[in-house]
Amino acid sequence: MRIVKIKTITDAVAELCVKSNYELPKDVTDKIKKAKIREKSELGKYCFLQIMRNLRIAKMKKVPICQDTGMVVVFVEIGQDVHITGGRLTDAINKGVRVGYKRGYLRSSIVDDPIFVRKNTGDNTPAVIHTSITSGSKIRITVVPKGFGSENMSKLTVLKPTEGAEGVKKFVVDTVKQAGANPCPPSIVGVGIGGTIEKAAMLAKEALIRPLNVHNPDAKIARLERQILIEINKLGIGPQGFGGSITALSVNIKTYPTHIAGLPVAVNIGCYVSRHASVML
Repeated sequence: MRIVKIKTITDAVAELCVKSNYELPKDVTDKIKKAKIREKSELGKYCFLQIMRNLRIAKMKKVPICQDTGMVVVFVEIGQDVHITGGRLTDAINKGVRVGYKRGYLRSSIVDDPIFVRKNTGDNTPAVIHTSITSGSKIRITVVPKGFGSENMSKLTVLKPTEGAEGVKKFVVDTVKQAGANPCPPSIVGVGIGGTIEKAAMLAKEALIRPLNVHNPDAKIARLERQILIEINKLGIGPQGFGGSITALSVNIKTYPTHIAGLPVAVNIGCYVSRHASVML
């Protein structure tokens, strides 16, 4: 049994919070550069130039890419041969968020009571934490600061099974159409299909962090991703909503088996600031 001290997890989360807010993963920046070349609208091309300039400044000057530094979502994959010592995993992660957001001068955006008082907790905690048990003796941590300009545009439904792929396609495209410029396009569109309603929502969130240069391993699902992306880009919303041929950079679908009587579908929209960073401990 491999032992991992809780401080190691805190330090890793703190570093990932800062890193993910200052610099996008290479697959995302590469996709943005290619989209700028493909964009047909002159105003759209100008938007892409400003987006790339913003990314360079953030990386060079060590400042947040966006003023909305997000609610922190943390995916933790824990090997079954790991023993965590020195405290609670949840406390360690939230301490890491607290330290990272203070160290990186990142905006605190979390309110303790979602309905009435809505007082800012002041340290961007608590994080939303998803854990899963895997094989081996490693821990993989992925930090995803999720801005709410795009999160607020996400949707969930349960289709009739007979609606099939066409029903899924229509729901996803309609969701992006109704969102318009609000999620700061060009977007990454995460789609979760199957399971139960909560499983579909989580799959859609996980889909957002799949590398943009990797397609779904199932050829039928990969084809559906391409078809939906084409339909979304026909909407003409364009970069930052100023019109153009690139409304979304990618459609990433994750699926899971489901009940014979239902077809849950969740859409989680991410803006072009698709922040996430991972570490293996």
